[in-house]
Amino acid sequence: MSRNSVLVTGSSGTVGTELVLRLLDSGYDVHGVDVTENRWSDRVDDVTELVDLRDEDEVMDLETDVDMVVHLSANARVHQLVRNPERARDNFDMTFNMLEFARRNGVQDFVFSSSREVYGNNGKLIYDEEDTYTDSCESPYTASKIGGEAMVKAYEKCYGINTSLLRFSNVYGRYDNSNRVVPLFIAQAVDGRDLTVYGADKVLDFTYIDDCVSGIADVVDSFEKVQGTTLNIASGEGTSLLELARTVVNAVGANVDVHVEPNRTGEVSRYIADISRANKLVGYSPKYSFAEGIDETIEWYLDHQEVLDAILDN
Repeated sequence: MSRNSVLVTGSSGTVGTELVLRLLDSGYDVHGVDVTENRWSDRVDDVTELVDLRDEDEVMDLETDVDMVVHLSANARVHQLVRNPERARDNFDMTFNMLEFARRNGVQDFVFSSSREVYGNNGKLIYDEEDTYTDSCESPYTASKIGGEAMVKAYEKCYGINTSLLRFSNVYGRYDNSNRVVPLFIAQAVDGRDLTVYGADKVLDFTYIDDCVSGIADVVDSFEKVQGTTLNIASGEGTSLLELARTVVNAVGANVDVHVEPNRTGEVSRYIADISRANKLVGYSPKYSFAEGIDETIEWYLDHQEVLDAILDN
């Protein structure tokens, strides 16, 4: 089918900003939705409507002439949701409201951004899309994503909405002023502060922003090939947090120490994505190695010192 109009929630976030730019460049009519203005791009800000997705009335007032929803909005800091589990409830509410928006307005296609956190810690290292177990649920954030996936599938079965679940993994790169591990390590190293790694043996799949957004764009462009499926959108390679820390320290030439502390409660400790299904269905193939992605990311942050300062202030 011809798909021209896409509504992207979380359009002021890291992934949302780059995705909206990519879709606009590809000729889509894009409607962005976020609770904050976009500080990174006037083009994205111009198409972004300020809406609190937790508020059903505000959601139902959104532009209804859209062919697809790409739902990215979420409270996504795992450890913060361990401390403040009510933020996981926000994730449920936002997902439910967007599904209701789609159902009531006849929006047929719905893409849900999930997370590698749904795999939990069950002793494996490489995970394909079938390796999810509720017994391995590690945190309120994990529960919000598992529950979100289940609700999306329920709307597919009960109301005929075409869906696809995309599981991201440690996306990093430009447009991120959060204290996620990659920007935090860069900010600390540039400022001459020591770095702390939580988990000596922690291995994760770090995905550069351009590769993640390419995967989402592939799904939007070829949705008929993936509807009803779940896809890992990641790099397919594992990197230890110690390697990440040392890579950042060496790249910025910092004279700092790297300290190691035990894993924090609620966090997945070992994960590499099997991305073969996404490659088979839509030709998804990451272009950036870990080293290349980190170099690109550090270069961007060094050009945006104010972002590094904001990260440290947080």
